[in-house]
Amino acid sequence: MKHFLIIFLSLFSFNVFSQPFPIPENNEVSFDVIRKNKNIGSLVTKFIEEDDGNLILHSVLDIDVKVLFFPAYKFFQETKETWNNGEFIAIDGFTDFEDDREYIILGKDTDKYFIASGMDGKLNLDKNIVPLNYWNINMLKEKEVFDTQKGIVRTIDVKILEDEKINILDNEILANKFLLNASKNPKDKGPFPEYTLWYFNNELVKMEFINPKDKKNIIKIIRNDWSQ
Repeated sequence: MKHFLIIFLSLFSFNVFSQPFPIPENNEVSFDVIRKNKNIGSLVTKFIEEDDGNLILHSVLDIDVKVLFFPAYKFFQETKETWNNGEFIAIDGFTDFEDDREYIILGKDTDKYFIASGMDGKLNLDKNIVPLNYWNINMLKEKEVFDTQKGIVRTIDVKILEDEKINILDNEILANKFLLNASKNPKDKGPFPEYTLWYFNNELVKMEFINPKDKKNIIKIIRNDWSQ
């Protein structure tokens, strides 16, 4: 058994084990975005290991809601997070909201600060800041995070809820459940949505939130590539 474990571990690069979050076997994770039992979009993250030891998390969130075949709500976000040896060192992103708001999000580690820019302009942040990326379950332990949609800092409040049995692709699992709230920025057009998050073996399998502009309908984001 000991020799088998050594062989098994040798199949993975050290970079994989140095990250604070799991990396899927095929280096990609995919979610469906559901509203009123209809698929309205997708969230896909690719984990790209580079020769210099960097790990790129390339995420694309694309939502398109139609009512009577007419566009009612659109949202697009593309983000590239760069990690090295478990440290968040850079970000390059773009967010397009349903109105005229568009943000280019940039950030890079320096000797003293993580220097970022977004909705609030240039910011000199703590070098240890981590992005608000729900895939990273360790992010839930932080008090402040970098909001990758707008390029700002938010304080977060996370509550650990009782584990819950949920169904993912006809598989019943006992998932760890959390509730996340975040601070409101003066430039926000509404409150930050309250997120409910479910994890299994530290992997995000489901999350839900209510759009403040559409309080009657819960938005569900559910793994579509998961198998136990």
